[in-house]
Amino acid sequence: MQRSRGFLGVALALAVGGMADSAMAQSEIKIGEINSYSLLPAFTEPYRKGWQLALEEVNAAGGINGKKLVVISKDDGGKPADAQTAANELTSSENVAMLTGTFLSNIGLAVSDFANQKKIFFLAAEPLTDAITWAKGNRYTFRLRPSNYMQAAMLVEEAAKLPAKRWATIAPNYEYGQSAVAVFKKLMSEKRPDIQWVEEQWPPQGKIDAGPVVQAVAAANPEAILNVTFGADLVKLVREGNTRGLFKNRSVVSFLTGEPEYLDPLKDETPEGWIVTGYPWYSIKTPEHQAFLKAYQAKYNDYPRLGSVVGYQTIKSAAAILAKANSTDPDKLIAAAEGLSVPSPFGQITFRKIDHQSTMGAFVGKTALKDGKGIMVDSVYRNGADYQPSDAEVAKLRPKE
Repeated sequence: MQRSRGFLGVALALAVGGMADSAMAQSEIKIGEINSYSLLPAFTEPYRKGWQLALEEVNAAGGINGKKLVVISKDDGGKPADAQTAANELTSSENVAMLTGTFLSNIGLAVSDFANQKKIFFLAAEPLTDAITWAKGNRYTFRLRPSNYMQAAMLVEEAAKLPAKRWATIAPNYEYGQSAVAVFKKLMSEKRPDIQWVEEQWPPQGKIDAGPVVQAVAAANPEAILNVTFGADLVKLVREGNTRGLFKNRSVVSFLTGEPEYLDPLKDETPEGWIVTGYPWYSIKTPEHQAFLKAYQAKYNDYPRLGSVVGYQTIKSAAAILAKANSTDPDKLIAAAEGLSVPSPFGQITFRKIDHQSTMGAFVGKTALKDGKGIMVDSVYRNGADYQPSDAEVAKLRPKE
């Protein structure tokens, strides 16, 4: 009898413990977050700070319909297979309601494919390849940042005004670089049928040998250059290009170079007059951005990078989707996200129903030197909604489901 009572006591304790775990699970909602923290800290560390600030704000305002929002973060190390492993752990062991994050386009596509197979909602934060919402798009994947198509369209608007007819391209040889060059060439050639593409250089991502790249481009004698390199590759390219005079009397159009993550390391080597997309945080005076800037600086005593905005808005958007759905069911999350408009530091953005792409835009301006540091000048915010193809065009690009 004593033994029986002991068994019942253990069973009761386990049952109560299980109920407590269940109650705890019901009092919070978990999001899985995956990114290349160890590989690309210049972008992902500010990105992490951004989402941590957003998480604090969401929970301080009552969470998700009264439930605490929890983010469980994993590092993919810049490897698609590791990202899929992380996604599997987050969904099977942590029971997250959705997946968010990723930086590199090939990793974003890998997690998107996982989300489609496992039928879990995925909000891609940063990967820019057009494939993620078009050729390889699926109903479970949404994307926050403006795509290669959108940023190319913004840059082409300015590039087409240049007198240059002979163009060369330099881009990292993986999904993002290939996608960016292809869409820029397509849109540019449509606006300017008179131009020639005289040279293409495809250095491996993160491993550029800048000397031969610069030499090959110079030998082709272009009048203008499209650059898609970023991070440490960009620093090496600029240094070698400056040394060899590659950029002298040549127009350069460059994806992402105006983002502080990539502009700041150039310091006094920053080439002037490049047409770039970027984030001039110091000259944006809208109320939405001022509020974000004040909160970010108060928490971190540092200025935001574009990664900070992306991380912040990823969690703010995820929270808005969860709150509207009032459920963690993937189908209800998709229904909530399609057509959803949310505030952001750049103003109101909407996740389009047709391709799950947000209308977040980008700033376009020119590089300049000030006090020995690179800045963006003459920058104007381009609303992403104005640089997306028509619904009819998207319908042709996206697979039928």
